[in-house]
Amino acid sequence: MADPSLDRSAWRTTLDEVTAARAGQLVTIEVLDPSIGHQYEAERLPFSYMAYDPKDDVVVVGVGGQAPRYPVVLRHMVPRPQEIDVSTENVPEAAVQVVDPEGTATLITFFPSEPGES
Repeated sequence: MADPSLDRSAWRTTLDEVTAARAGQLVTIEVLDPSIGHQYEAERLPFSYMAYDPKDDVVVVGVGGQAPRYPVVLRHMVPRPQEIDVSTENVPEAAVQVVDPEGTATLITFFPSEPGES
């Protein structure tokens, strides 16, 4: 990603800011594993939240749970993240990349919600 990696001390605050700024958008979650390739965990589902829990050392991304069409929050977790990159300025789609200790990257890409989407 174009922006430099965030310092670990900023992870919690930055992901809280991303949650506030991206409320109401759609999100795609891709796992980019060097050994098995790309896997989609979620495709254009309503974004709920993104957080870093320093106690458990995990990044959690929640989708759904805000409308009758998607009543349940689904969570994707990245344990022991090693790197978080946030690219939200001057890009076609805002994105966050989280890299785990094995080098597997989780790419969270944001899209504007479409009219009538719920």
